[in-house]
Amino acid sequence: MPISEYYRALREKTGSGLLMVPSVAAVIRNDDEEILFIRKGKEQLWGLPAGAVEPGETPSRALRREVFEETGLMVTPGRIIGVLGGEKYAYQYSNGDMVEYSVIVFECSIVKGTPRSMDGEAEEFKFFKEQELPEIAIPYPREIFMQDSGNGHAIFE
Repeated sequence: MPISEYYRALREKTGSGLLMVPSVAAVIRNDDEEILFIRKGKEQLWGLPAGAVEPGETPSRALRREVFEETGLMVTPGRIIGVLGGEKYAYQYSNGDMVEYSVIVFECSIVKGTPRSMDGEAEEFKFFKEQELPEIAIPYPREIFMQDSGNGHAIFE
C-alpha cells in the first residue's frame, strides 16, 4: 500500500509539508551475499525495501509487512545495523511530499519467496555486490552494507 490511511489523514492536514516519519529499512542478502535493492515507479534511484511504522505497530512487524508488500519476500530481522535520522534523511517525493525519516535499519534473512511487487510500488528488483552498490535515494552510510565492517555494532547517526 503506497500510503496508509493514517499518513493520508496527516497529508490532508499538512499538504506536501514536512512530516517526521518513523520508519524501518531492510538489508536483505541472497545466498551469494548480494544485497537486494528496489526501484519504485517514477524514481530514478535505487533504495532498500523500507517504509513507515504505523500507529500501534512494532518496528519488527512494520519491517516484515513493508518487505512483504514491496518485495513478496518473507524475512526475519536478525539484528539492528543502523539507527539513522536528521536533516540528512529528508526526502522529497516526485509528487512534492516532503518527509524526514528516522530509520531503524535491520539486517534480514530470507525465509521464503521470490522478489516481486505485491503492492505495485516497486518496479524493479536487483541484488548488488557490496563493492558495486548502486546510487541510492536515501544516504545510508556505506558501512551498513559491509558485512565485514568490523565489530558488528550498529551505526548511529
